[in-house]
Amino acid sequence: MAAATDKLTGLTAEQVQELLNYDPETGEFTWKVRNKTRMCKGKRAGATNSCGYIFIRCNGRNYLAHRLAWLIMTGEWPPYHIDHVNGDQSDNRFSNLRLATWAENSRNSKLHKDNNSGVKGVTWSEVRGIWVARIWVNKHNLYLGSFTSLEDAASAYEQAAKKYFGEFARPERDTMPPDAPPVNLQELGIL
Repeated sequence: MAAATDKLTGLTAEQVQELLNYDPETGEFTWKVRNKTRMCKGKRAGATNSCGYIFIRCNGRNYLAHRLAWLIMTGEWPPYHIDHVNGDQSDNRFSNLRLATWAENSRNSKLHKDNNSGVKGVTWSEVRGIWVARIWVNKHNLYLGSFTSLEDAASAYEQAAKKYFGEFARPERDTMPPDAPPVNLQELGIL
């Protein structure tokens, strides 16, 4: 069971609700109170950090808005990570938030900036001249196969992600058409 009070500042759901209005339909916070600095009653609360998350300063400490939303809606601080279902870190609608372990939250991550294939889990092997699909599952890097086409490698990763990650699967294809043909991994003896 999660704590109802922040361990560092003692901030409770009741205190947050005295300071802020939260609209679970839009995910936006507005101030209920005014002070000598920037807080103005009715003004939108929070700022966006370099990672795209919204944070709000309460009791001298910055809090991630999605964690405050969870606190307001459930009455308890989240026991671990909060995942944004659609991957948009600034979308704090309650329907877009779910509890997640670190591993689950990592599975739902966006395509890494250093990815050169444009497809999650797929790399180009210069030595062999083929696309290689791999997926990390429970600290193991599973080889899904080598493919002559990027589409087949991407399809292999997508199928494996759905199998191993379920609702947290987020296969991304930056350069792939959405109607790329599927690869039957069972026929290939991979799954």
